[in-house]
Order: sequence, then structure tokens, then C-alpha cells
Amino acid sequence: MNRLFGMESPLVTTLMKVGDFLCLSALWLAFSLPIFTIGASSAALYAAVHHCLRRNEAGIWKHFWSAFRENFKRSTLAWLIELVVLVVLATDAAVFRSIRIAGGFMGHFYWAALFVEAVGLTWTAYVAAYAARFNGTVGEILRYGFLLLRIHPLRALGVMLPIVIGLALCLMVPFMVLFAPAIVCYIYSSVMETIFRLHMQPEDLEKEEARDELD
Repeated sequence: MNRLFGMESPLVTTLMKVGDFLCLSALWLAFSLPIFTIGASSAALYAAVHHCLRRNEAGIWKHFWSAFRENFKRSTLAWLIELVVLVVLATDAAVFRSIRIAGGFMGHFYWAALFVEAVGLTWTAYVAAYAARFNGTVGEILRYGFLLLRIHPLRALGVMLPIVIGLALCLMVPFMVLFAPAIVCYIYSSVMETIFRLHMQPEDLEKEEARDELD
């Protein structure tokens, strides 16, 4: 019995991990409620996932709140720009959908418009991840987020698919919103970290590897 419920047992470890996902998703939802703070809360979520779920560091609230405060200004400004782009893309998709329902030829572009919208959402994930991991101005995090997405199109699918699937699950099973944000971020963060390492300076990579060994 002690072996089953001990702190190092697989059952307790799994339950603690589930609790971490639930806590981080709840934090992201709470800090995203004003809508205009989604950029900062997404950067904070990525930072907390990176430190607490991937590196097994303690202090979910500490990492989330620290990243939220540090990234609030630039990530909020970046998100407002991203939001305008997403709204424009969503409007285009809605127009093509209406044409498709009416039987118009241009309605065939509806699925292409949806794909472009998905690319836009993926770009926001890149920007949030970059802001969480590196310094830079609003213009730099927007630009580098887009450049990394464009340079690695196949890897971008590894970021896009979890986001799209997570959104679909939340629409079909609403209570999944309590877990999906952190799970989706955890899945695509492995892709993002691979991309980041491809472009990091050797000395920065050495620091990352040394930190990984300590963890």
C-alpha cells in the first residue's frame, strides 16, 4: 500500500502531473479572460510548461506569474497586432463559407482560408514561445516568430496540429478546456525547443545542456 501511494509511485506521480496540467490551464484561462492579455498569458504558460513540466522545476505559480509580468507589455502589444490579423483572416473565412453555402465558385476557397487562419494561430504560438524564452522588442518577437515558422514549415505542422486538435476537442467536449491549454502547449513545446536549438549560439546551447544535466 505504501508503495502504491508513496510520493515516488507511478500513481502519485501521474496524479501530480495531471494536477499540474489542470493548474496551468486554469491559470492561462483566468489570465486570458480580459482577451487583450492572451499574449502575455500564453508566454507565461509556455515558460511555466518549459520550467515545471519539462524541467520538473518547482513553483508553477512563481514561474507563471514571473513570466506574465516580464512579458506583459511587449506580449500584449504583439497580441493586439496578432488579433487584428486573426480577425481579418477569420472574416475572410466567414465570407468564403457564406459563398460556399450559396453555391458560388469562390466558396471552394473556404478550406484554404481556414488553413491560412490555422497558420495565423500557429504564428501566435511561435511568438508566445519566443517571447517566453528570449529577449526582444515587439517587432522582433513578431518577426522572428514568423521567420521561424516560414523556415521550418514541416516542423510548423507539429505546432499547428496540436493547436487545431485541441480547439476541436474543446468545441466537442467543453470540459476539455480545463486541460487542453497546458497539454497542447506541452506537446508543441518539444517542437519549439528543437527549432530554438537549431538557431541558438553555441555558448547558449552549452548553458542549456548544462542546465539539462543538472535537472
